[in-house]
Amino acid sequence: MARKILVTGGTGYIGSHTVVKLQESGFDVIIVDNLSNSSIEVLDNIEKITGIKPEFEQFDLADKEKTDSFFSRNSDIEAIIHFAASKAVGESVEKPLLYYRNNLVSMMNVLECQIKYDVPNIVFSSSCTVYGQPDVLPVTEQTPRKDAESPYGNTKRVNEDILSDTAAANSKLKTIALRYFNPVGAHKSALIGELPLGIPNNLVPFITQTAAGLRDELKVFGDNYNTPDGSAIRDYIHVVDLAKAHVVAINRLLSNKNKSNYEIFNLGTGNGYSVLEMVKGFEKVSGVKLNYKIVDRRAGDIEKIWADTTFANEELGWKAEKGLEDMLLSSWNWEKHLRKIE
Repeated sequence: MARKILVTGGTGYIGSHTVVKLQESGFDVIIVDNLSNSSIEVLDNIEKITGIKPEFEQFDLADKEKTDSFFSRNSDIEAIIHFAASKAVGESVEKPLLYYRNNLVSMMNVLECQIKYDVPNIVFSSSCTVYGQPDVLPVTEQTPRKDAESPYGNTKRVNEDILSDTAAANSKLKTIALRYFNPVGAHKSALIGELPLGIPNNLVPFITQTAAGLRDELKVFGDNYNTPDGSAIRDYIHVVDLAKAHVVAINRLLSNKNKSNYEIFNLGTGNGYSVLEMVKGFEKVSGVKLNYKIVDRRAGDIEKIWADTTFANEELGWKAEKGLEDMLLSSWNWEKHLRKIE
């Protein structure tokens, strides 16, 4: 019997790629998603890639009764990967209550049901936003967390606290928080990728949508940061590399190789690229000239951040393998597939 993994938010961008990797690794996957920022068609595309259509239930994990009912009916789940959350920095500044309700209540409901129904293992989708604007780069897992620059970032920070406090109070619970940097790219099949509903909040889908003609221009938020070209710097990581790390984390918990019942790992490449470097890189791999415009800085954005991934590389035996060219080209191939561009 294959071991069963619950993936919350599994039809989303990172979730869907992780489901593919879990299925390719022999796990049985069940997805819970409310489809607020994803499409049901993702299930068919996962099946096209792996030959297996994952089980799926549609409901909101912020609904306690529905969450409890789900766990009561699925007693064979051995581990959870918790992606389900609202995730746009800019939107969180405008709608903080939405973010606190969605992201915190769903986490608490999942943890309460884990304890009640004896599901010992959880991998939490955290973020480098918990570091704020760090004083020293690159950031390690020991870098002090700072006050978040956005409500979104704050929900990740608070959820880490909820997770670590709950693990401290429940010795049977085994937890890993994966702090990822900036996921980009798409599956090589171009069947799944980042598909924001409405105007994208993240850089790369805005780049590809501008190149495809869906957006008139790309806005570059700020050119007066203290960086070599004045634009903000991030550590971009291919979503497939990120998905592989989740499988490694699940295997670590299931095989009792965790060193404590609350562990944290940075997931990045260790390289920082500026927004303007991303623009030039995309133009190079795609052959498409982008129409972009420098505008004011955006609320909630930090200046620069990239990871020290030594701990994850050594302790998990995981390392990001795909480079920037692969990230940008796979994103463009996904966009062209979506828009039926030759």
